[in-house]
Amino acid sequence: MKIDLTGTTAGDINKALVEGRRAIGTPAVGMVLTLVIVTDEENAYDALRAANDASREHPSRTLVVIKRHARTLRDRTSSRLDAEVRVGADAGTGETVVVRLHGEVSDHADSVVLPLLLPDAPVVVWWPVAAPLDPAKDPLGALAQRRVTDTYAAEQPVRELAARAETYTPGDTDLSWTRITPWRSMLAAALDQVSCEVTGVEVEGEEFNPSCELLAMWLADRLAVPVRRTLSSGPGLTAVRMDTTCGPIVLDRADGSLATLSISGQPARAVALKRRDTAELIAEELRRLDPDDTYAAALRYGVERLAKAEDAVAGLSEVVAEDVAAEEAAAEQAAAEDAAVEVVAEEAAVEEAAVEKPTPNSLARKAASK
Repeated sequence: MKIDLTGTTAGDINKALVEGRRAIGTPAVGMVLTLVIVTDEENAYDALRAANDASREHPSRTLVVIKRHARTLRDRTSSRLDAEVRVGADAGTGETVVVRLHGEVSDHADSVVLPLLLPDAPVVVWWPVAAPLDPAKDPLGALAQRRVTDTYAAEQPVRELAARAETYTPGDTDLSWTRITPWRSMLAAALDQVSCEVTGVEVEGEEFNPSCELLAMWLADRLAVPVRRTLSSGPGLTAVRMDTTCGPIVLDRADGSLATLSISGQPARAVALKRRDTAELIAEELRRLDPDDTYAAALRYGVERLAKAEDAVAGLSEVVAEDVAAEEAAAEQAAAEDAAVEVVAEEAAVEEAAVEKPTPNSLARKAASK
């Protein structure tokens, strides 16, 4: 059931929700949280579809906030609130309200959303695109216990990670971090199967992919070893190689769906590691509403620190290579000098032998003297 409201208020929207529930015969509210989606017209459909799919696991009231940009000065100084209320089959297992803000009311979206929140229920705010620099200080983000962003949708994802680290507040999370949950679980399980010490790690994936950077930072933070970041054509993460004292451990996913786990001394095995859609990612994030301390530790490790560690390892390798080359050159020079000494000694021995060897004339002179 859909109810369209033009030039409305938050009170009228609440009345429409009650009428819609009564019309479909479910007057009771059985939802567990409020999900606020802040997006634009271009991305609203995909975000709402993902939220509806996730609502099958987490029945919720979904509020989609769309700020419409006014074209003229007159439109910018006027305010209007339009809404579309969906209940029943059109809203998954919860309720959906699509709110479009026109004019000055766009700067006060929190005043519109606040009366529509479910009472005594957690609030999660999700920015599919164009997230604020500091989600916790955003007026809508200040209403939520959890704030979900996606650095993969940013224009400069790696730089966005650095900004997220500077403004991190407990309750912040990132779908780029959620995407690597299966990878972290698989790598942790692989290390549990061996009693070895990890000496180095290589993470391979697409360039400018924040999930690859987050996985590398997590490994560097947890294992306290150098982590090298290499590039591939994707899709997404393609491989993680861990050097251990017992041999290499490799998790390789070339096609984006099926991976191969190879542990030294064990047969290789195929593991399901498909790339998940947005609905699965949002559903995972809605399962927990407490701060993610592991994400915070990995984020604060820093992309710059990861790059510096990689440069230090590369510099150390160059120094070692230079030392080895210098030792080889010194050994070659010493061998050449020894060979030259042997040649001179051989020449001297030949000359001495030539002097001592008797000739017919010398024998005749010795006989005449006798």
